[in-house]
Amino acid sequence: MKDHLMPPTPTIYTTEAGALLETLIALHDTVHQRAEQLLTSWQPKLKRTAFADGARNLAHYLALREDDLRSLQISLMPWGLASMGHIESDVEEGLNAIIDTLQSLQQGTPRPLPDYERYFRGEQQLVSETQHVLGPSPTNRRVHIMVTLPSEAAADGELINQLLAAGMTCARINCAHDDAKAWERMIGFIRQAQITLGRECRILMDLAGPKVRTQRVSPKKHIFQQDETLLLTYGDVEKHNKDYPYQVSCSLPEVVRQVEVGQMVWFDDGAIGTKVERIIAEGLVLTITEIGKVGWKLKPEKGINFPDTRLHIEALTVKDRTDLDFVAYHADMIGYSFVQSADDVILLQAELSKRLGADAYKKAIIAKIETQTAVTQLPEIIVQAAGQQPLGVMIARGDLAVEIGFDRLAEIQEEILWLCEAARIPVIWATQVFEGLVKEGMPSRAEVSDAAMSERAECVMLNKGDFILKGVTTLDKILTRMGDHQFKRMANLRALHSWQSLP
Repeated sequence: MKDHLMPPTPTIYTTEAGALLETLIALHDTVHQRAEQLLTSWQPKLKRTAFADGARNLAHYLALREDDLRSLQISLMPWGLASMGHIESDVEEGLNAIIDTLQSLQQGTPRPLPDYERYFRGEQQLVSETQHVLGPSPTNRRVHIMVTLPSEAAADGELINQLLAAGMTCARINCAHDDAKAWERMIGFIRQAQITLGRECRILMDLAGPKVRTQRVSPKKHIFQQDETLLLTYGDVEKHNKDYPYQVSCSLPEVVRQVEVGQMVWFDDGAIGTKVERIIAEGLVLTITEIGKVGWKLKPEKGINFPDTRLHIEALTVKDRTDLDFVAYHADMIGYSFVQSADDVILLQAELSKRLGADAYKKAIIAKIETQTAVTQLPEIIVQAAGQQPLGVMIARGDLAVEIGFDRLAEIQEEILWLCEAARIPVIWATQVFEGLVKEGMPSRAEVSDAAMSERAECVMLNKGDFILKGVTTLDKILTRMGDHQFKRMANLRALHSWQSLP
């Protein structure tokens, strides 16, 4: 085979068992030392006993992944020791297992029987924490299905009955829409459906957060094109402005004042990409640098992202604090939008304590990771939150893709999954799952593959749409089948008969 057709691989470190053993022992000691330093810095935050082992393993995983281990992996593979590729759930046990096996090979003595219960304790703790946050696992699959409820769910409980019967195990209420009266009716229908069907359904109430959105667009029906100039205003739009005929105002003008020349500003989930050319008294002068060939019509209430700007803005808005007066008492899980640091977590924990006292730490938080800063601060976010109370992490792929770049989304998504598995906390795979199916009634081929890959998370979220029941039913089938083939990243070697007949 030609060299250029071979997959690129790092240089093999060694094929000799003794040298490998020395390398593994040194690695084990280095990881332990690094991890102990991390744990010492985290100790004041670790008040929840259930997270103690998860925090320890997370520290070991972060310490392990400081180095490039690919050459060592390749050196281990011919010995049948490829377990480092799936070491997230228990780093110490994984390294010890390899070391014990190499010692037995070198000494020519049988290795003691492994303690299976101890070896798989990480997986068991993840299962336990998932049940604590998301509820009991469905009988036919490992992964939960969460559905964003439409406003109509407040008027008629039949849709919720149908969703629960089809396989929904978690319901999401988006606090950016409707009000407390509508939310209360939705929750009432969910509780009644649970009794009627004998199934459990946890409720996530998602705080709106400081989402920056377009307010007014002038002119209303203009289709923006490549290289056009528009003004993102500090105040309201000014109609009939000869210098800047295309103007957009936003919901949080104080954020606009933090942006600098040369930085990027994106609109409508990345449909329009612009660069700040200059700053004038009225706002930011933007040039469109990224847009589809047919252009794009920008509407009010569409998201604005500032991926190059470290925004200084409080994670909880006035509306969020008002909504918490209801959410704190009715939700099983509280979705925290645009959380970016441990300080943001402390802020929410303090607000919950004001309302619930000591019971605040029984409430599960879902940290929505949707900015570059949140990605870089994820370990500290996890430790601060899970060290106090049950925690799940949502990969909010819509804003996250715009913030970090679409080319990095798959990579960062994987890293979030690995990190959360190491911490033994559940992950929710969200945004545009089966978007075509749910909204139009027919999925794309790429959507089917995405849904299949989502089995590596603990929960998959569907957004609302006219065909949501079909979406839940189809996702239930895919997750059930994929569960036979895969657990997280590990392939399950079920007997294959697909080439004979489809099971």
